[in-house]
Amino acid sequence: MPQTRDDLIRHDPTDTDTDTDTDADADTSAADGAGVRTLAGRWHFTGPDETVSDDLYAAATGAVTRSRTRLTLAPGAKASGNAFFGRFPATYWQRWTDVREVRVELTVTGTGRLAAAASDVNGPARVVAARTVRDADRERVVLAAPLDLYADGGAIWVELEAAADGRRLTVEDVRWTVAAPASRRPTSLAFATYNRPDYCRDLLRALAADDVARARLERVYIVDHGDHVTGQDWYEEIAADFGDRLQHTPQPNLGSSGGCNRGLYEVARHAGENANVMFLDDDILLEPEVVVRLTAFGDHVTRPMIVGGQMINIFHPTVLLADAQRTDIDGIQPGKPMPHAYHDADLLTPDPATGRPPLQERRLDAGYTAWWACLMPIELVERVGYMLPVWGQGEDADLCARARKNGIPTIILPGAAVWHTDFSMKDLDDVKTYFIRRNYLIVAALHGKFPVGALTRRLGTEIAQCILDMRYGLAATILSAVEDFLDGPDDLYDGGAERLQEIARMRSRYPETRRHPATDAPGAPSDRLEIVTPGRPPLLPAAAALGLAAARLRGRHRFRLGEVAHDEAHWWHVARFRTAVVTDASQEGVRVRSHDQDATVELGVRAARTLLRFSRTAQDARRRYFEALPELTGRANWSRLYETGE
Repeated sequence: MPQTRDDLIRHDPTDTDTDTDTDADADTSAADGAGVRTLAGRWHFTGPDETVSDDLYAAATGAVTRSRTRLTLAPGAKASGNAFFGRFPATYWQRWTDVREVRVELTVTGTGRLAAAASDVNGPARVVAARTVRDADRERVVLAAPLDLYADGGAIWVELEAAADGRRLTVEDVRWTVAAPASRRPTSLAFATYNRPDYCRDLLRALAADDVARARLERVYIVDHGDHVTGQDWYEEIAADFGDRLQHTPQPNLGSSGGCNRGLYEVARHAGENANVMFLDDDILLEPEVVVRLTAFGDHVTRPMIVGGQMINIFHPTVLLADAQRTDIDGIQPGKPMPHAYHDADLLTPDPATGRPPLQERRLDAGYTAWWACLMPIELVERVGYMLPVWGQGEDADLCARARKNGIPTIILPGAAVWHTDFSMKDLDDVKTYFIRRNYLIVAALHGKFPVGALTRRLGTEIAQCILDMRYGLAATILSAVEDFLDGPDDLYDGGAERLQEIARMRSRYPETRRHPATDAPGAPSDRLEIVTPGRPPLLPAAAALGLAAARLRGRHRFRLGEVAHDEAHWWHVARFRTAVVTDASQEGVRVRSHDQDATVELGVRAARTLLRFSRTAQDARRRYFEALPELTGRANWSRLYETGE
């Protein structure tokens, strides 16, 4: 009977090994009399959750049995670490650290061949070290690889092959080690949470279960914006695993900037000069290895720098958001891939151009990193101050831009990643769009050329499209963002919480901002709904928009009622409906968009006035943000917001 994939690659239910280390706190070993070495990363063979594909960690041919830290190959089977989490990012270590050699250390039982393989910027593999073992019994094998040929790109990984003579090969506890740094930089972790006790519990449990990752953290700050997690029935048990290193820090709801910034604030108060702060989002599936890889890299860099981790989509857990990203500052758009970067790439699907999976051979710079996983040097505070108190979005782009101007670059380290909610499944018709537009206008004012004419046209186009496709609440949200930007920085001094509530109340007046079950869409009985697919996009969008606007003002619509899929809800398609039931990006329900003549006229007039004001006064607003920046990002301002009394 032919073997299936499940027969060939399976988990061993009797294997109970865990991510522990016999000397986790020290995390070092002596090797060949060459001095003390330190752990730079581990090669695991399975992920932290059953939803994660093992192929992200190791690719196998033939029958293998795997657990988190052990891999057994049947006779003739092969396994390769040439996978997303299996590789050592040699090009980044050569470019940014003082390390000139990496060693892979394996505990081996059985007979077979072990090799350290490497790639370069063009991808083809070569062998840099190899060893054949025979009848080994938990023998510790070391393969050394110089870091000397990876300036533009390349990685190192392990290839395994069991002998074909009937004997198995088992490898376990695979570690990448490098020469110990002259001094270790203590790292404290901070993550903010707001009424998400289950997410918080899962993150802490994942850290607590990994002795090596937990030992890398001097302190863990739970920055609590909501109902305190200390009241949860699980808290005391998990807290005991961290002892006095876990600190619960309640504070007013100051958004992501206030939450992550609290880590910088506390470490600057308690730690020495050469400390690091690590940020994590709370709503992630954590790969604890990200802590090990980021902290090890941060210990060895030759200059202070921001080291970001990567994001894999949680609902599509083999899809990488991007190798590295930048902000289109003058286009007020975050999250643009860097040149040569993969974007929304399936890590297990071969790239049509190369025939190989998108394994990020080329070394890239980054314009900024988000906070889902990020390591930051405390020196940054002295050079550029703290984050902008902008509550919702953009503080990461601003801080990375200010850091780069002051000699602290940003890079994204391949293979150091977490899983986070797919951005494509978050609907932009939300209060967060207020903060995206207002805050990225601030970022553009502070760091861009700030082309007022182009920005006016860009904002005008976006608002007009929102009005045409009956997202009146979203149009009002963007208009409020532009108006508040023009009002200057005064709104930032309360940290943003009050404006959040005001925008939420304003949006509630527009019915299409509410999500409904697909079976209970108001005014749209299911038995009368049909899916209407779009035709071809207009060749002349501006002319099409004018024609659709004129038809709307005359009360003419091509379709009276219809259902539209989220990925087909183009403005020029939805604008043809009297009422359109549009699937929400989350896929959890629908929004009902209906033509409102009064809202169309009111928002159109308001848009004209606001954009005229923007064209005339945006440069003056820019000047005021420059003037307020030192005070807004100063410690005294954050002490006031945190109510610490300093």
